[in-house]
Amino acid sequence: MIKTFRGRLPDGGQDRIRLSTKTGKTGYRIIKFNLYMLSPGTVDQESTMRLWKVKQASVGVGSVEVDFADNNMLAVGSTMGWSDRQVSDTVVIFDQEVFNQDIYITHTETLAAIDCNYYLELETIPLTDNAAAVSTLRDIRLNPQVGG
Repeated sequence: MIKTFRGRLPDGGQDRIRLSTKTGKTGYRIIKFNLYMLSPGTVDQESTMRLWKVKQASVGVGSVEVDFADNNMLAVGSTMGWSDRQVSDTVVIFDQEVFNQDIYITHTETLAAIDCNYYLELETIPLTDNAAAVSTLRDIRLNPQVGG
């Protein structure tokens, strides 16, 4: 089964995608992550959105650093468009990791304080008791705040 989520985030915004279950026996894998500018072709926009395993203490505005060594980051997407050239470009990279906890999406805009839209598709994967335990324990080990 495919689950879809869509929304709009302001610069510095963060959304929680609720996925966790009592048993943790449902896993998810990203199959599509799209970004779409709020007003394409009418304003200059450079937006970066990231998917995280844990809630971010701060998102930041005005500048963004993307660190692929950060094990908490599941995906990153960047979209750029300019009003004077009617040109846009979008790049999205995501991991094939299976997770069974809530995830978080953040937005940082580097040109102006403008919102950006997102669309997310997740594949649901039934997990065995062992796979659910491993996924949950991995999240707790990497992110102590998940367990408490």
